[in-house]
Amino acid sequence: MQLGILVYPQVEELDVMGPWEMVTTWSQLPSGPSSCRIVAESTQPLRCAKGLSINPDLSFASCAPLDVLIVPGGQGSRREVDNPALIDFLARQASQCQALLSVCTGAFLLHAAGLLSGRIATTHWGSLERLRSLGDVTVVEERFTRDGRIWCSAGVSAGIDLTLRYIAATAGDEVAGQVQLATEYFPSGERYGNVSLNPQAPGYLRD
Repeated sequence: MQLGILVYPQVEELDVMGPWEMVTTWSQLPSGPSSCRIVAESTQPLRCAKGLSINPDLSFASCAPLDVLIVPGGQGSRREVDNPALIDFLARQASQCQALLSVCTGAFLLHAAGLLSGRIATTHWGSLERLRSLGDVTVVEERFTRDGRIWCSAGVSAGIDLTLRYIAATAGDEVAGQVQLATEYFPSGERYGNVSLNPQAPGYLRD
């Protein structure tokens, strides 16, 4: 299995690194992918949303057909929806991908490539209404969704949950459990402060 993670300037760091950690841990097991490559428009280093520098492995031009493509979000996605090179790359890869996984506002990139129309999807809570406003996506407020070969997650850390569920669906619960144990990913559920995702409540966080 050949797996790629798409990156671009101002991509959200954890949207990339969360799935990367899960996938590369999986790759150490017999059922895991043979490779996980970072793909961008060029192989020049790029800066993520909070300043991390990433060195892509492959450019769009040099990337062979992938079996699985992960599409992260971040502030840069607002610009990249209008980048013909990126959207064309997504559409071309989608023609042979077994699965496409979007994290956070990566859903808007899938939509721009014609891959979300008529499907169920989710995105970062602060962008749910923006996704609904596109008019042809059934938007749900879930940690992650699956509609056929298209998987979507809510924001940032939700990409970890999405990737683990994809591993479970592909390689089985036991393998996903091994990845979960190796990465010690057992969220405590602890909440801090009085922030709320309810728009009517005090402390509501806005996009």
